[in-house]
Amino acid sequence: MSGQSLLVPGELSPARSVPGNIRRPEYVGKPMPTPYTGPEVQSAETIEAMRIAGRIAAQAMEEAAKLIAPGVTTDELDRVAHEYMCDHGAYPSTLGYRGFPKSLCSSVNEVICHGIPDSTVLRDGDIVNLDVTAYIGGVHGDNNATYLCGEVDEESRLLVERTREALNRAIKAVKPGRQINIIGRVIESYAKRFGYGVVRDFTGHGINSSFHSGLIIPHYDSPHATTVIEPGMTFTIEPMLTLGTHEYDMWEDGWTVVTKDRKRTAQFEHTLVVTDTGAEILTLP
Repeated sequence: MSGQSLLVPGELSPARSVPGNIRRPEYVGKPMPTPYTGPEVQSAETIEAMRIAGRIAAQAMEEAAKLIAPGVTTDELDRVAHEYMCDHGAYPSTLGYRGFPKSLCSSVNEVICHGIPDSTVLRDGDIVNLDVTAYIGGVHGDNNATYLCGEVDEESRLLVERTREALNRAIKAVKPGRQINIIGRVIESYAKRFGYGVVRDFTGHGINSSFHSGLIIPHYDSPHATTVIEPGMTFTIEPMLTLGTHEYDMWEDGWTVVTKDRKRTAQFEHTLVVTDTGAEILTLP
């Protein structure tokens, strides 16, 4: 594995502004969102709106990812995604969600998820996950991907490649009539081939007008995930695989989650809608 030194918190830049004409999610300015009480199966109108939100989120992530290179700060990646979403009439869903201070999550190397963009400078050999969610038309679209920065060691490169494949296999397993736990079963069985850890305490989730609806999508074979998949359901799948343990520590910021053994981790995510025969990806650029 790469001999990079471990990540440490950087300096936060001032909060970025969002034009006043852009609609805010209801949780902005509140300590937490109002619990979602609506259905997991969405109307055709909601799904169409989510296609728009998902496409903007995917394109914003792509624009930010173009800058990934040694010497670039994670705050600069946040700026690009923020400006792209605002320029397209979307609100960056993470900004102000439970107090999160930035417009995307940037998780480098041993950071599993929810890394806060700051003055951290990317180094040659890093891997960096960008997690971008856009809110427009009253709905959210959520996606993430892990990128290589410069010349990355083979072990890390394979972890990234296989985590992407784990997501692809999980999406193919989504069929009406199956239980949600088929998703985690497929991911876990694939990850075990390579001795990877599968993060358990951070999951996929239902998404619609609510950022997190309450529906839980585990990435391991959970006996409790017995909800039956139905056409029109909208949710994310976002496996987090590690080179070592699935256990984690949390930084003092209350957000940044790192592997307990500080080994590297990768993640990929799409927002999906269940169709009559499988799943459609809503977060394609």
